[in-house]
Order: sequence, then structure tokens, then C-alpha cells
Amino acid sequence: MGAAEIDAVVESAIVTLSGADLDWSAVAGSLEWTRWELLGHMADDLFGYAAQLGAPGITTYVPFLLSRVRADAPNETIHIADDAGVDGAMQVLRSTGSMLAGVVDRTADSARAHHVWGASDRTGFAAMGIVEVLVHMHDLTVDTDTVWSPSPELCAAVLVRLFPDVDVGDDPWQSLLWATGRVDLADRLHRESWRWDGAVRGV
Repeated sequence: MGAAEIDAVVESAIVTLSGADLDWSAVAGSLEWTRWELLGHMADDLFGYAAQLGAPGITTYVPFLLSRVRADAPNETIHIADDAGVDGAMQVLRSTGSMLAGVVDRTADSARAHHVWGASDRTGFAAMGIVEVLVHMHDLTVDTDTVWSPSPELCAAVLVRLFPDVDVGDDPWQSLLWATGRVDLADRLHRESWRWDGAVRGV
């Protein structure tokens, strides 16, 4: 996985959200954040992964200033302006997606960057960014008329990269939602907690 996959999933999210009729002030899925706050969190994740991968070799987070727009909102480096509107928010999402794609594209395979769940490489950070978009798009659109149906091949690829203990199964999208604690599957116990494994593969 790399820049092309990041660009593709971000553009797919933008197309979906640009045509959606969503209440952005409503709570997103099972989270405590509003849809608007979650959209900002998605963009901040992409920015944050680009920042980490852009400073390989350090063993901490790059010391950007974090802040919240309200007490229970995400703690973020960047925020979408309140008056940006959906079009402006899509610009932010495209911009941060391009940042991550660009850093992934120029980073050496041998580079390692810090993540709280373990250091990872360019493909790991690409997969992390893709998972953030995939599953948070589910959170944004669940129980609405907006359909988010990502590529099964992409879902399978991120499962293999970040969730090597999870069976991809016949429906990789549902397997990814199960792996991230968002749905129950008849043949698997509910996941009360979860984390991915960004460890470098094949070394």
C-alpha cells in the first residue's frame, strides 16, 4: 500500500460526503463526537501520520501543539474552521490526504517512525491512514441514507497489513468493521477492545 491507495480512498470519501445530506451537528455512530468533529479528526489523523513519517527515527510524537474545540472533542493539531462548510472541509481532507500520500511516496522503505502502538514503516503508515478513512466514514454514514461501500480489495489489504490475526473472510469490509469493534459477526465474539499491529513485515 502506498500513495495511490491513500489518494483513492480519500477521493472516494470526498465524493461520498460531498453528495451526502448529513446532520453535521449530530453524534457520529457510537462515538461521542459530532460528525463535524469526526471529520476534523479524520483530517488530523492523516496530517499526524504524515508528520510522524516525515520525522523518521524519533521515538516520540512530533511536538505539535494539541487543542480541543470543546472539552469532549478530539485533541488535535489541526481543526476545520467552523464556517468552512462542507466544501471547505473537503478541501482540508484532500489537503491532508495529499500530505500523507506525498510523504509516503518519498520515504525510504528502510525508514521507521514512531506510533504509540509501535514503530512502523511507510506501508504501515499508509495503511493506518487508509483505515482511519475507511472506518470513520462508516461512523459518519451509519444509520443514514448515505452509502459507504469501500473496495473489498483495499479492505483485505489493510487487514493483512495491520490485522494479521484477523481472518479476511468472504466480506473483507465486514471483517474490518469487526476488527475495529464496530459490528458483530455471527461467527466471531464481539471485540470490546482492539488495536492494529503496524510492525514492519518481512524483516
